Amino acid sequence: MPSGNIAHFVRNPQLNLSGAREKVGIRLLPETAAEDSSAGQGLPWFKSRSRDDVNELYLRNGRIQLLFLCMRRLIFLLMAVAVQPGLVLSLAAITASAAVNVPEHHNHDSRDGLYIDPAFTLAAAASLRRDTNFNGIISGNVYAQPLYIEGGPGGRAVIIAVTESNNVYALNAANGSVIWQRNVGAPVPLASLPCGDISPLGITGTPVVDLPSRTLFFDAMTTPDGGTTKKHLVYAMNVDTGTTNSGWPVDVNAKAKSGSTVFTSVTQNERGALAIVGTNVYVPYGGHFGDCGTYFGWIVGVPLIQPTNVMAWATPAAGGGSWAVGGVASDGINPFIATGNTFGAGSTWSGGEAIIRLQSGPVFSTLTNDYWAPTNWPALDSSDTDLGGSGALLVDVPGATPSKLVVSLGKDGNAYLLNRTNLGGVSVPLAKAHISSGKIIQAAATYQTTQGTYVVCCGNVTNLIAFRITPTSPPTITDVWTNHEFGRGSPFVTSTDGTNNVVVWGIGSEGDQRLHGFNGDTGAVVFNGGGANELMAGTRRFNTAIAARGRIYVANDNKVYAFTVPLAPIILTNLTMLSGGAFQFGFTNVPGMSFTAYGTTNLVLAFTNWQRLGSVAEISSGQFQFTDVSGVSDHERFYRVTTP
Repeated sequence: MPSGNIAHFVRNPQLNLSGAREKVGIRLLPETAAEDSSAGQGLPWFKSRSRDDVNELYLRNGRIQLLFLCMRRLIFLLMAVAVQPGLVLSLAAITASAAVNVPEHHNHDSRDGLYIDPAFTLAAAASLRRDTNFNGIISGNVYAQPLYIEGGPGGRAVIIAVTESNNVYALNAANGSVIWQRNVGAPVPLASLPCGDISPLGITGTPVVDLPSRTLFFDAMTTPDGGTTKKHLVYAMNVDTGTTNSGWPVDVNAKAKSGSTVFTSVTQNERGALAIVGTNVYVPYGGHFGDCGTYFGWIVGVPLIQPTNVMAWATPAAGGGSWAVGGVASDGINPFIATGNTFGAGSTWSGGEAIIRLQSGPVFSTLTNDYWAPTNWPALDSSDTDLGGSGALLVDVPGATPSKLVVSLGKDGNAYLLNRTNLGGVSVPLAKAHISSGKIIQAAATYQTTQGTYVVCCGNVTNLIAFRITPTSPPTITDVWTNHEFGRGSPFVTSTDGTNNVVVWGIGSEGDQRLHGFNGDTGAVVFNGGGANELMAGTRRFNTAIAARGRIYVANDNKVYAFTVPLAPIILTNLTMLSGGAFQFGFTNVPGMSFTAYGTTNLVLAFTNWQRLGSVAEISSGQFQFTDVSGVSDHERFYRVTTP
């Protein structure tokens, strides 16, 4: 129904006195009502009037609305029956099918960047639109990926966003309003650092959430005295309240030591994503842009329960920063990091230019099966053409020998395949291909289709480059497609089931500032960036986005943006008065979506004052059902399913 039309519903005067399903009549009329005081408040606008046999609902903004009056002997149904392209979704609760969470960078420990979401068919992705009613206002520059956590305060899903101003936000995933916000101290001004290109320097790396304890972990660079004292502090916060856990934060300066090497905050930067492996949270550190001062490649392990028992490993030689955006990857048992160029190592490999697997702690065995460096690592060191710009990407390739791989990407424009079981020390990789004419600095993604296993990365400065890994012995690299993302964002991938409807997404970061979607097999354009409403601002290089419940969230400077696929019309079915007075209804819509039911006994009450009743459960793929047991004593009750 176009914006402004009237949904006019008339109850059937022949009442079903048994209290079972009732008949309803529906017709659409032109709008004749004037706007009321609820207009312009960012909510679906409505005005109603009633007489003995008629209720009228006036709508604008083209949002799906489901509204009906349940009485003991009759039911009014009020429903808008069409979808506008800019429709947004309600993500306020967990469906019965499964919870959806994005607790870490690129969604999984492997850093694959794959999001399985039944809503993202190729056709739906092509019609992606920004939710212009999503607030998303935050304060500060953003270099970290947002997170998505369900089951938050009041059952709502939240978006976690962090900024260089040391602000931490939990936003309502449905409308972008702030649920809670914390500031963890003053960030360090760039003028107070020996070098760098982030100003100010606060929270940079992507946080991680431990779902069992619902704890958010992140590193913040802070100063209590205007920049004289500088400290990296690792925080643990309750993700539902923003309360800092007892015993935290951990002062990395005071706790981290590797042999005789001590941690010095002023020369270290925390750019990479954190990870939880086993009972520890792992935090990677490198240097600042410009390679100033004496810094090392660090990985610091902090026990989730006993944060005073910090362990750490640093590269034996100076430099060797672990600065890749993807940070720490894991196979579920061991953490993996990539390191950059070292200084003064001579001809003895000393931890740089490498993919390194560590044991719990972290502890580095120094065995050749636990690290790999290319044979030309001294040349890469001397030319600052390191492997540290892209983190370790863990990939499984069915049919290949070996099948468990690590993909490494370098500033030299090369892609390397490594045997994850035996990395090989300083050696020739399983396979190597020159895929980019420029440096590769980003976080790659991997996915599978019926055509094979792919890796996609940002290369040639502003392109997305996809290659396939062959299921052979040994596996090889085959170039497949290249297309423009018009910026320097890190890719991510959506699929309806893990192999079909695969869309590779790129962000025109520091370029055209738009989302772009491509067919995972062919690279053909699926989503071309949209129109005027889809233009973003404040995008940062190397950043990536997330997908959840039919939405894509992008965190940029001072704002989180939400994009949504279109929904099917809601057609109400199975209106049932259950024994005991509970009321139940159902409808069919896009699988994997989330809807929220609200209720009131007073139709003229502003929607902001309606009671949130809870989530509408997805009882099977695309089949949604809600049962209200809270209103059994009410003479009449209105319901509404919002999106949002």
